Formats: sequence, structure tokens, C-alpha cells
Amino acid sequence: MTMVFGVPIQALMGQLLVGLINGSFYALLSLGLAVIFGLLRVINFAHGAQYMLGAFVALLALNWFGLNYWFALILAPLVVGLFGALIERSMLSRLYKLDHLYGLLFTFGLALTLEGLFRWQFGASGQPYAPPAALTGGMNLGFMFLPIYRGWVIVFSLVVCIAVWALIEKTQLGAKLRAATENPTLVQSFGINVPMLLTLTYALGAGLAGLAGVLAAPIYQVSPLMGTNLIIVVFAVVVVGGMGSIMGAIVTGYLLGVAEGLTKVFYPEASNIVIFVIMAIVLILRPAGLFGKEA
Repeated sequence: MTMVFGVPIQALMGQLLVGLINGSFYALLSLGLAVIFGLLRVINFAHGAQYMLGAFVALLALNWFGLNYWFALILAPLVVGLFGALIERSMLSRLYKLDHLYGLLFTFGLALTLEGLFRWQFGASGQPYAPPAALTGGMNLGFMFLPIYRGWVIVFSLVVCIAVWALIEKTQLGAKLRAATENPTLVQSFGINVPMLLTLTYALGAGLAGLAGVLAAPIYQVSPLMGTNLIIVVFAVVVVGGMGSIMGAIVTGYLLGVAEGLTKVFYPEASNIVIFVIMAIVLILRPAGLFGKEA
């Protein structure tokens, strides 16, 4: 049996795969958080609940209307994004001129409300969601067995993250979004609908959380509390990458997922806290985060 640093290569590669899968969700969720904070300066504590909402949209679409995973992959981000747009336009937009703490408290209350409603309706126990038939099974790579669905999650998440980064950083729409948050009065003088741009930004971030929920449904059970613990880790990822940094959220999400997976191999006792230890070290050495800009 091949050994690496005294560890069987199968165990090492297996945990590396787990780390990449977790990193895919960290990257997608932290990307949505970074988009919302970077452009709206809102700390969206409801992001975990929106992730949960995406998973439930997929589950209910299958149980109630017979819509399979591929339809849910399109439907859930749209539904969660539209819900986010409604929340932003009707309530959150009223808090932009106030201290950032008000936005955090509002989204925290929204998260508790959504989780409470779904827990009351569906109970606290998780419900299974089967992966599509085209993505079942696995491939024997010689040194490990790769489940096809997990490989799909890693690749698809990376493609989505790069596409969103390109949209924000390389397109005219992204330039308008960034300008609207820096100087909304000047941008509005050019005839651009700034409130609509801000609504689209929040909807995009919420939609990314909903998309992550659909991807997670076949791997983890669909539960009202599935986003509660994850959102704390995702906030740590955003802080390490740099609050508001799009590229920082993507790169740090995958790196910290891999770091967590490898820690389970070499020092399992620390696997639950390694991300927070890294966050503390980064904050001491570089308070703005690895990719953030100094205030």
C-alpha cells in the first residue's frame, strides 16, 4: 500500500476529495456573501437560510410537481433570487443609510424566521434527495474511487464562481454595479436605475446561496437547520479572503476546504477548528484579509 507521510494514499486522497467538496460550498456561499457585502455593504446573515431555501425548493419541486434535479438547478436560484429581491426592495433597502449593524440584525432575524417556519412545517429531521441518474455511480482512478456526483459538484461550482467573478469584474454591468455602490448619485445622473442595480446585486448573492443548496441536497440531507452551522464557517472564509473580495472568496473557499480535509487526516481533533485558527492568524498578520484592501 502506497504511503504519504505515513498515511495511506487512499485515505489522503479521500479526505482531499471531501475538502474539495466542502470547499466548493464554501466558495459558492462566500462568493454570494462577498458580492452582497462588497457592493451593498450589508452583512447578510440570512445567507445560510437562503442556502437551506434552495435545497427545499429542489425537494418540493420534485415531491409536488415532479421536477427533477436539472430543473431544480435552474428553478431554485431563480426562486431564492426573486425572494431576495423582494426582501431587499421592501425592507432591506430602508436600512442602507443606517449603521451596518441594522442590516446584520435584520438579516439575522430573517434567518431565524425562515428556519423557524420550515422547522414548524417540515420538522427538524433531514429528508433525502436523490442525485440524478446521469450522475450516479463512480470512477475508479486507481488510487481512489471518485463518486461522479461529487466530481460534478466540484467542477460545476468552480465554473459558476469564475463566471460570477467575470461578470462583476470584467463586464459593463459589473462596472455599473461597482460604480452604483461607490457614488450612487453620480451614476443615477446618467439615467441608470441605481435601486434596481442594488436589488439585482442582492438577488444574485441570494441566488448563489440557493444554487449551493441544490448542489448540497443529494450529498447532505435537506433540513431546516442545514445552513445554521455552515454559515459561521462561511463567514470565517469571507474574513480570511477579505470582506467584499470576489476572488478572495473563491480562492479562500477552496483552500480552506482542502485545509480542513487534510487536517482530518493528520490531526483529526483539530479539523473542526482549523478554519477559525487560520482566520485568527490571518487577522493578526493582515486584518484586511488575504485579498482585501486596507481601509
